[in-house]
Amino acid sequence: MKVIYRDNEVREGSFEEAWVKEAFWHTTAHVLAQAVKRLYPDTKCAIGPAIEQGFYYDFEFLFPFGEEHLKAVEAEMKKIVKESLSLGAYEVSREEAVLYMQERKEDYKLELIERLPVGETISFYRQGEYAEFCAGPHISNTRHIKAFQLLSVAGAYWRGDENNKMLTRIYGISFPKASALEEFLKLREEIKLRDHRKLGKDLGIFMIAKQGPGFPIFLPKGMILKNILLDYWREVHAREGYMEISTPIMLERTLWETSGHWEHYRENMYTTQIDDLDFVVKPMSCPGGMLVYQSQPRSYRELPMRLGELGIVHRHEKSGQLHGLMRVRAFMQDDAHIFMTEEQMIPEIQNVAKLIDEVYSKFGFQYHVELSTRPKHSIGSDEEWEEATNALKNAMDAIGVSYEINEGDGAFYGPKLDFHLKDSIGRTWQCGTIQLDFQLPRRFEAEYTDASGMRRRPIMIHRVLFGSIERFIGILLEHYAGKLPLWLSPVQVKILSLAERFNGYAREVAGELSHMGIRCEMDDRSEKIGFKIREAQLDKVPYMVIVGQKELDAHEVTVRKRDGENLGSMGVEQFVNCLKQELL
Repeated sequence: MKVIYRDNEVREGSFEEAWVKEAFWHTTAHVLAQAVKRLYPDTKCAIGPAIEQGFYYDFEFLFPFGEEHLKAVEAEMKKIVKESLSLGAYEVSREEAVLYMQERKEDYKLELIERLPVGETISFYRQGEYAEFCAGPHISNTRHIKAFQLLSVAGAYWRGDENNKMLTRIYGISFPKASALEEFLKLREEIKLRDHRKLGKDLGIFMIAKQGPGFPIFLPKGMILKNILLDYWREVHAREGYMEISTPIMLERTLWETSGHWEHYRENMYTTQIDDLDFVVKPMSCPGGMLVYQSQPRSYRELPMRLGELGIVHRHEKSGQLHGLMRVRAFMQDDAHIFMTEEQMIPEIQNVAKLIDEVYSKFGFQYHVELSTRPKHSIGSDEEWEEATNALKNAMDAIGVSYEINEGDGAFYGPKLDFHLKDSIGRTWQCGTIQLDFQLPRRFEAEYTDASGMRRRPIMIHRVLFGSIERFIGILLEHYAGKLPLWLSPVQVKILSLAERFNGYAREVAGELSHMGIRCEMDDRSEKIGFKIREAQLDKVPYMVIVGQKELDAHEVTVRKRDGENLGSMGVEQFVNCLKQELL
């Protein structure tokens, strides 16, 4: 497939390559805009980029545009594709571009052009009668867009600013083959079935109240699940020599100025005042960890010092970006900070990488690693960034962990290794990270005394395994489609009584199971057993035990799995032994 750049350079590639896919989806966004302008000439066009999966375009319509209008737009798009329109790039002066947009009353395009430097040459792409101010690149002809679908309509503020006008955003997807679209739509339906927001509500895991958008509330079963994860976290960290700490949720502004967050992360932070002093509600725990390190003089004998914190952090997210547990304003981060000597740097990086591998394997996740390098806005010298980046590379190379380079996406204080896990339907989620930092120890003047009595500067690792506990729970719910493995299930066994006269025995069984460490619930409602079984299956409970006259007489239980498999009758102790084998 040919891709055309703004200087009309042509490169060939496959749709499977990310840069070709982006050009393909960007071109489909232009086809969408062309169709809209044909159908509704007075509509104003804003922006239409390719996104991670597909594209969108923002418009200002003169009428309430809704889902019911999408079919007409799709039909016009099909006509444009059949017209086999070639795309070509050309350049005009800034003044010509301004005049062009003024004549067409394209206010949003005009605003974008007027923000560009005076004297700059502006690139356009044309397909048929439609010309779009755009930097490209694009595919060479509309005929390559064999299959597409407009997926949804949403509101979006111009430039993401809630003080600006609300525009209409149309989302879509396209492919060079009809079979690829069919596969995408099937996956989309599967994703809907796995939506953690619905599962979280149905299974009683969490809620988000209208009084607290972006602030999840964990319900009793959700707290069981959360605490299981936290108990596991504490177990592996105690084994690995981490000391758990807890730092305040608010700290004075001067601390965040010293750390650099006030300059580089200010727009994401909540602030308040106490006694006429500015305080920051912490968006991350690292400055607090630095205060712990500095609370007393340190010796090389104490290093590496591994400090772990399950800290609640708050970050300002715009309302349009909030999404269940995946994007919230308050969450618990399983942070840890390791202070070490230069000689300990590579072994410590490797230890964290091995721990992440162990944890992800526990949940059945595969993953890949990206090494993110120095971003445009950062602190520190070139030499320090090179040393830190090489340390991450050398550590991974030595233990045979492959990685991709992600240019310019490091933290402002140092390069990082990001661990992207893959779920059961092939989606990737960035969770674990290892960030190497020479800067915070310098900014806070952190020191330790070496073997010769000299004062030295430690090096610091920032790292998380789960990332956000809330987000990780959302990922788990979608990964397992709510059917959590036995060890994670808030309710492991549901006891179903056949009739009221067997409730006493059902309570006896529940007591035995609880005594042996099994999380169980009892359904003693006056409902038919078939109804109770279906309810338990909808609740995704791993095991059901049925008790009636036969079970009472034999002091046994009849066991069913949530997938419908009947395991027959057995004693309670035998059943518990089966569960414990599964829990190993």
